[in-house]
Amino acid sequence: MPDSFDDIIIEMKKQRSKLPKLPFKGRGGLIVIVIIVLALVLTGYYQVEPNETGVILRFGKYIGKAAPGPHLKMPFGIDRVYKVKTDYQFKEEFGFRTAHAGIRTQYTKGSYTNESDMLTGDLNIATVTWVVQYRIVDPKAYLFNVRDVVGTLRDVSEAMMRATVGDMSFNEVIQLKRQEIEIEVKKRMQRLLDQFGCGVSVRLVQLQDVHPPDPVKDSFDDVNRARQEMDQAINQAYQQYNKVIYRVKGEAEQTIKEAEGRKIERINQAKGDAVLFLKQLNQYRRAPRVTRRRLFLETMRSVLPKLRQVYVVDQSMKGMVPLLDLRGAGSGGGK
Repeated sequence: MPDSFDDIIIEMKKQRSKLPKLPFKGRGGLIVIVIIVLALVLTGYYQVEPNETGVILRFGKYIGKAAPGPHLKMPFGIDRVYKVKTDYQFKEEFGFRTAHAGIRTQYTKGSYTNESDMLTGDLNIATVTWVVQYRIVDPKAYLFNVRDVVGTLRDVSEAMMRATVGDMSFNEVIQLKRQEIEIEVKKRMQRLLDQFGCGVSVRLVQLQDVHPPDPVKDSFDDVNRARQEMDQAINQAYQQYNKVIYRVKGEAEQTIKEAEGRKIERINQAKGDAVLFLKQLNQYRRAPRVTRRRLFLETMRSVLPKLRQVYVVDQSMKGMVPLLDLRGAGSGGGK
């Protein structure tokens, strides 16, 4: 052992000279350290956007999910993060393609009849274009259960649409059961995609256009126009029919009501006359002379104002006719 402090210092210097030298020193060593720190930060930090969910793999094995926000992971590729847009609605188009969406949407000019031409249940061909909207609900299943989820979804959608259209007639597909087709295709798609474990949820199946194939479209339109003209003529005939029928029915009902009113009026008048007659009869039985005179005066009071000429003759007068000039009776005269 060293005997003094100076001996200890000399011994330490000897031991330090025996240590292995670092491969770098000075400014070069600082640069290497900075590079290592940056590599740790860049490979150990990641950001998940608000509409995304992170799927974390460690040495290729699934270990969990990451919510939106900043996170740390094992650096240098030990952990890998796959970001999946779980809060976003995706859309797939069939029978057409959108080139530019906007106020005036532009579509590509390519032909997609291999997707859109379908055979109906009554052996006619219909051109069907539709849209499928879906969301990713299970990012793990979406990433690892099926190799090509989008391609699988397109194949499933086309197969289910053809199966549903094939169960219906041409007129049902063109006009009558569009909404039923959308509901049925959506239900069938979801059931099959769940069996495959695709991790997606079909939110909407919407028919964009359903029409006959282009070679027969003009003829089909002519038939539809003829049917519309026929329906229009029938509706006009029914309108005229209803106008006349309702008017005649109204007049008949009015005549019936008037007849019923006159009937009630005459019945009431007859009842009133009967009651009046019975009252007059009772009065006549009590005082025949007075009643007879009163009836005569009341009758003359109602009759005389209606006469144009009135002649008052003494009952004892004889030979009156030669004295009267009856030729002017119709033109009026004195009393």
